[in-house]
Amino acid sequence: MKRWIVFLVLPWAFVDAAGREECPDELVARYRAGQACWPAAETHPSVDPEPLAALPETPPFPEHNPHSEAKEELGKQLFFDPRLSRSEQVACASCHDPDLNWADGRRHAFGHNRRQGERNTPSVGNSAWSEHFFWDGRAATLEQQARASLTNPVEMNSDPAAMADRIQALGGYRKQFEAVFSDPEVTPGRIVKAISTYVRTITSRSSDFDDFMRGDRDAMNRNEIKGLHLFRTRAGCMNCHHGKTFSDNDFHNIGLHYFGRKHEDLGRYRVTGDPEDVGAFKTPGLRDVVHTGPWMHNGIFPTLRGILNMYNHGGARPEPRPAFEDDPLFPETSDLLEPLELTDPELRQIEAFLHSISRRARHIDAAALPGREHANP
Repeated sequence: MKRWIVFLVLPWAFVDAAGREECPDELVARYRAGQACWPAAETHPSVDPEPLAALPETPPFPEHNPHSEAKEELGKQLFFDPRLSRSEQVACASCHDPDLNWADGRRHAFGHNRRQGERNTPSVGNSAWSEHFFWDGRAATLEQQARASLTNPVEMNSDPAAMADRIQALGGYRKQFEAVFSDPEVTPGRIVKAISTYVRTITSRSSDFDDFMRGDRDAMNRNEIKGLHLFRTRAGCMNCHHGKTFSDNDFHNIGLHYFGRKHEDLGRYRVTGDPEDVGAFKTPGLRDVVHTGPWMHNGIFPTLRGILNMYNHGGARPEPRPAFEDDPLFPETSDLLEPLELTDPELRQIEAFLHSISRRARHIDAAALPGREHANP
């Protein structure tokens, strides 16, 4: 009787006699073997990074504003409806355009009466996992953020009561508010709750990185994997960009505050009054980053390579002008940043990795609006 001996060869990992997984030696193979085999992340001693992870399929909703399909649909209509603004010409979607990955593609946002803001419009994608809102974190919830944008004179410039009355006058909306809130009354608070519910459903599409993390070891190529390794180690990106959204939900000064200059922006300091916060801005999530330029709070970078070059040099480190040499508020660039000495091929590998965590948003048709024949604002 013949006996056949079958050898099972695992492509990326091996199991020893005790049943323990042994990781392969080659770097790319280690990453393809699974996160248990990855080299340890290299971060500043003060940082305890969350492991990188695929984005959950379902976003979280707070107890004070639970999800329902009817509320989501109502929120979508309101998000695309310019009649929420004082001029009736500016909708939430005017600055957060799904065809531009929920940003606006401008260096600085335009709002009421074409007023130009001083900051870049961030994407609202994956906001359900954020802990702070706006570049300076002045809102603690999406509801606070929505209300602030509706009433800000430079954005939608709405009077809350007049806005609610205008929406109340539309019979189609009254029916929807009754279906969602068991009462047809339109209030500013209910408008904000519906919009916030819809925004929480705006999440990134599954990327090559997500597929890789879920077990498709061929979803990322060698350059992307090498970029992932650099991102986690020598490049220091994990100091601020980690977890499922690639953000620590914190604030950092990378030297782009223009202190004492024409375009000065003191960032988080405006909210807290803490000198340690001068020039600090919220860490943006990096998912879909390839498609949300221009970048930084002031939109100063038109290319990702420019950002990588800045970080490779250790961030921006402006010197105070003579009049500000003794100013106690003049900020120092974060000590999380230091010169990296990455080569051109290594920078290209990091950029390749950023492509692997990015996908264009799905096209979204604006909902039909009560009292209007056409959906587009």
